[in-house]
Amino acid sequence: MSPSALPLGDPAPTDGRLPSSVAGGAAERDFGVYLHVPFCRVRCGYCDFNTYTADEVRGVKQSDYAGQALDEIGLARRVLEDAAVGGRPASTVFFGGGTPTLLPVSDLARMLDGVRQAWGLTADAEVTTEANPDSVDRDALFELADAGFTRVSFGMQSAVPHVLATLERTHDPARVPRVVQWAKEAGLATSLDLIYGTPGESLDDWSASLDLALAQEPDHLSAYALIVETGTKLARQIARGEVAEPDDELHADMYELAEARLTAAGYDWYELSNWARTPTQLSRHNLAYWTGQDWWGIGPGAHSHVGGVRWWNVKHPAAYAQRLAAGESPAAGREALEEETRRVESVLLQSRLRRGLEIELLDAEGRTAVAGLIADGLVDGRAALAGRLVLTVRGRLLADAVVRRLLPD
Repeated sequence: MSPSALPLGDPAPTDGRLPSSVAGGAAERDFGVYLHVPFCRVRCGYCDFNTYTADEVRGVKQSDYAGQALDEIGLARRVLEDAAVGGRPASTVFFGGGTPTLLPVSDLARMLDGVRQAWGLTADAEVTTEANPDSVDRDALFELADAGFTRVSFGMQSAVPHVLATLERTHDPARVPRVVQWAKEAGLATSLDLIYGTPGESLDDWSASLDLALAQEPDHLSAYALIVETGTKLARQIARGEVAEPDDELHADMYELAEARLTAAGYDWYELSNWARTPTQLSRHNLAYWTGQDWWGIGPGAHSHVGGVRWWNVKHPAAYAQRLAAGESPAAGREALEEETRRVESVLLQSRLRRGLEIELLDAEGRTAVAGLIADGLVDGRAALAGRLVLTVRGRLLADAVVRRLLPD
């Protein structure tokens, strides 16, 4: 995970050492690895992730990056072994960005081999890379499968040219069917990422994007409402009146259309913005984030979490490389999460899941609010009687409001 703005926190030790407390309960937690590749061919105007184009990282060579990531993997192995949590194989590995597939497949394979050598992989490990439709060809997808990747997530975003232009995406929608077919032929599970609510996008435009996505019969689909992040080019365009602000009511209509269309096509939601054809095809890596498992984030700006300790790396690739070259941890800061903070985060994240939130995680005031949420049609009453809080479709549209009632100030 690698958002662009780093949080405030305590200083991180230069050797990356973790407190002994992280070993508590480690055997019951899964371990995953996230590898952040911070390079993009073009910076999209809406993007707030920690990514850089070639012009923005002068003095930093993309060709050196795999070696730097391997250096951090080596450091991670030592730190986890010293903290007595180093014996767990990785159950998920996720290459995100940026555009990981801007790097040669041989570099991605080297990084995956580094994870395999440091910790091993479980027999059913999920190994995913993100890719743009125009950043891979048939040969590359077969090479990824040969290297041990099991899944590819394509950033489709939209099927409509004017929507893609507003988002500053560079691919031709006609390429989506080809790359999905090539991935399937290579034996890779497939996911398509969509964005809805782009300024100027109509409900018909969104329907056309759903048409194209569903026609490919991917294993998994994500549909995210466009969020205008402060400091992005899109935010500045909206502030100057060059493009319209997103319409919340249209967002809701688009979400309801996605839910109806995906359900009719045989997909089940398992998180507010994610649907899978079967329970085995959901993104296990992302589910690990939402359920508080352990993961180490490799790369500039990457975030990690082990046993209630969370930390984040320096943002810029040059600073990242300098830290590792000096034999130091690239961590910029960290925090040890208090029990109440962990409970609140569990409510925030697990209430978004189809499996729902255990009502006993709520405090007395939160539990009292459940009856009103059922009466308002935001929470499934039958599930609540069984001890779990599960959002209805209306509740999913108003998920932030539900959380505010569950976690009153």
